[in-house]
Amino acid sequence: MVLGYNRESVPTIRRFMESDAFIRGLMGPFGSGKSSGCVWEIVLRGLRQAPGADGVRRSRWAVIRNSYRQLEDTTIRTVHQWFPPMRFGRWKPTEHSYVINRMVAEGDEKPAEIELLFRALDRPDQVGNLLSLELTGAWVNEAREVPWAIIEAVQGRVGRYPARRDGGATWSGVIMDTNPPDAESDWYRFFEEKDHGEAVAALAQVIPGMNVERFARIFRQPGGRGAAAENLDNLPPGYYQRLAVGKSDEWNKVYIDGDYGFVMEGRPVFGEYNDGFHCRDCRTVPALPVYRGWDFGLTPACVFTQMLPSGQWIVVDELVSDAMGIERFAEIVARHSAQHFPETSFVDIGDPAGMQKAQTDERTCFEILHARGIAIEPGMQTLAIRLESVRRPLRTLLDGAAPGFVLHPRCTTVRRALMGGYQYRRMQVSGERYTDRPEKNRWSHVMDALQYVATRLFGSELRGAGGAEADGMWRELPDDGRTRSSITGY
Repeated sequence: MVLGYNRESVPTIRRFMESDAFIRGLMGPFGSGKSSGCVWEIVLRGLRQAPGADGVRRSRWAVIRNSYRQLEDTTIRTVHQWFPPMRFGRWKPTEHSYVINRMVAEGDEKPAEIELLFRALDRPDQVGNLLSLELTGAWVNEAREVPWAIIEAVQGRVGRYPARRDGGATWSGVIMDTNPPDAESDWYRFFEEKDHGEAVAALAQVIPGMNVERFARIFRQPGGRGAAAENLDNLPPGYYQRLAVGKSDEWNKVYIDGDYGFVMEGRPVFGEYNDGFHCRDCRTVPALPVYRGWDFGLTPACVFTQMLPSGQWIVVDELVSDAMGIERFAEIVARHSAQHFPETSFVDIGDPAGMQKAQTDERTCFEILHARGIAIEPGMQTLAIRLESVRRPLRTLLDGAAPGFVLHPRCTTVRRALMGGYQYRRMQVSGERYTDRPEKNRWSHVMDALQYVATRLFGSELRGAGGAEADGMWRELPDDGRTRSSITGY
């Protein structure tokens, strides 16, 4: 423990600080100690920098925030709180620079020199402000507020100080902290979707023995209301519970529970979904059938799911398309299935509208699939049963701890849809009023496919032995005539 900061109390930050990844992101809720962890990361890296010929360990860091007001009100205050200038170094407010030069690494005689250059960069056209900097590393504070172009540009400025002739940087890279950003953001695409294997392979050729995690890695802190919440000892009792009062579910999801969110006007259809809890690696059991859900139209989609012996429903893969007919899409699904699910039997359930003939083709979607050997059957059409069939496993806990629904991270479209892309549209009236039906958008097709499988697995229980649907408990909302095409039936 140094100055009251105990890394052991925040295990995610400890792993973050021990990683050697060139680009690292630390994502978590309010009050979880992210900024403090980054401050200490800079100082500890500075004390580990190899000394120069004169025995001084020198490093230079850019500290980036979206505005000078934010820098002064939060970032600089956090740095000075841990390392007050009157005790640790020299602060130049007019230059927004701070040199920590009164700390001596163990075994050294001379203090290290850790230079911090505070810069406000909130527009892509400010990239020019970085071009002359020679840095060891950079910290982007609240990175989701900074354009990704800035983050990309700063990567080219690190590792340049000290100069190679003076021994070079012992470690260089970019560290970032943030509250969870939008699931449509560059941040999400970089850390959650991009395959960094090619970059790692290229670096391994020039840096023998390089750890596979050294290029990019993200660390996600537990939610503030969960059992594993971090930094609670440094927060008032009940901090997160009070913070949640009166906030929307989406706000709490991002700022308290630490999940990716959506900037949207609507309300998520499946608010029960928790990305940190439901999204995890999973794999199918070869002896069991894989349930494929289908949605048709000119944007067909297919999801691959399985019901495990434990009662857990897993979604392991997805295929989505744009401007594609069902015949071509069926060929893609068949090829994908043969490659990734060999010697697996399939149960196919699809949109009942696929049994309707289109005006431009005498064959139905079901007939086209049957001709390819895909014995598809219709799922339930009733919207209420479809939605509740997905909600049931989302709300289920197996053995008191395991989720009843698990989504593999590779299913990026389903994941974004569950996180809020699939939504009830907010009505343009006063107050909080939303449409009765989920909005037809880019996320609805794959979610419809998922729902048809869910009705096969859970729908019969919801209808009840007494024919609840006929009794009016589950009534299909009237079609307004705008959600189906007269040509495709979708």
